[in-house]
Amino acid sequence: MSGAQGLPVPAVLVLEDGRTFRGDAYGAVGETVGEAVFSTGMTGYQETLTDPSYHRQVVVMTAPHVGNTGYNDEDQESQRIWVAGYVVRDPARVPSSWRSRRTLADELAAQGVVGISGVDTRALTRHLRERGSMRAGVFSGAAAARSAEELLARVLDGLAMVGADLAGQVTTTGRYTVPAVGERRYSVAALDLGIKSMTPQRLAERGVEVTVLPATATLEEVLSAGADGGVPDGVFFSNGPGDPAAAGHEIGVLQGVLERRVPFFGICYGNQLLGRALGYGTYKLKYGHRGINQPVMDLTTRKVEVTSHNHGFAVDAVAGEVRDTPYGRAEVSHVGLNDGVVEGLRCLDVPAFSVQYHPEAAAGPHDAAYLFDRFVDLMTARVQPPGRAVTGGSVGNTKEGF
Repeated sequence: MSGAQGLPVPAVLVLEDGRTFRGDAYGAVGETVGEAVFSTGMTGYQETLTDPSYHRQVVVMTAPHVGNTGYNDEDQESQRIWVAGYVVRDPARVPSSWRSRRTLADELAAQGVVGISGVDTRALTRHLRERGSMRAGVFSGAAAARSAEELLARVLDGLAMVGADLAGQVTTTGRYTVPAVGERRYSVAALDLGIKSMTPQRLAERGVEVTVLPATATLEEVLSAGADGGVPDGVFFSNGPGDPAAAGHEIGVLQGVLERRVPFFGICYGNQLLGRALGYGTYKLKYGHRGINQPVMDLTTRKVEVTSHNHGFAVDAVAGEVRDTPYGRAEVSHVGLNDGVVEGLRCLDVPAFSVQYHPEAAAGPHDAAYLFDRFVDLMTARVQPPGRAVTGGSVGNTKEGF
């Protein structure tokens, strides 16, 4: 961002432990406060910016060059940019893509997103890895001229992510339906906790009609969101921001779904909520997983996937342990290979499973797309006449009780 006479507008990033990084304004000029986190993706920044899961977070991009392909009108995962602030090292001076409609800096400014460029993001990332994610503020223009004490006080006034119930701030205001592509095979009720537009599209491609409901939807509303107002063939809980321990309403709805044995699939935040519904705990990760290059092993197949992540909380469970829950047995189905964090859960006696990562990743990778087929298999197994074989994935296995 340039000011008078084309000179850069000064900006400063202040962390809650007092460390500061100086640079130039990028995007809107002003101030913002949120949780500082880093994303390791080399591409896909537009998906990151418009992912509601990043609500109230100041995102640090570890890739040194950002904005190279500009900003287009096709790759948005929601109707707006959700990040609280944006931190980059070297912004592109001129974007180069036939799909670009404007620069990333211009779009950030138009949507009022305060960012900073010229920051040593390598040093900043190392600091967050050592100290953990923390509150941070980006201040530019007149705001950056305040004293260090004033800026730090502003950061410390910001809200922490632990205990934050944020789904209601990013969810849809009303229900809507995404029709199946081609013949409708099944109907799914999707609870929007911060859903990305690619998720119902991936289901629609498999002949699934998706009715998206607000996070405040009751169990009765979820169970009447199927075709012609009936019980849906499946229920889906989306990704989203916040602390899963604060989502009491959504957990209660999910427990009702499990009691009625309606096939369930959860992604990211939905995975954490399934864990809590089953009786597992959740905890805050030191610095989380964010980016499109995270290796995960599917323990049911022993295959390794490269996956897209955005989560700061995780389910507290042990791989290999089968736990008795109020809804039957459950186990860890996926683990992260970098640190062993739980990346998926599978119920063995009711038709429910979830993963912590994003099989719908718009920028890729696409290793995990099979999970949508597993969900379809669960719904197929539920409506399949007795004695008929179920084809496809491994979760809907009749020998496991569903």
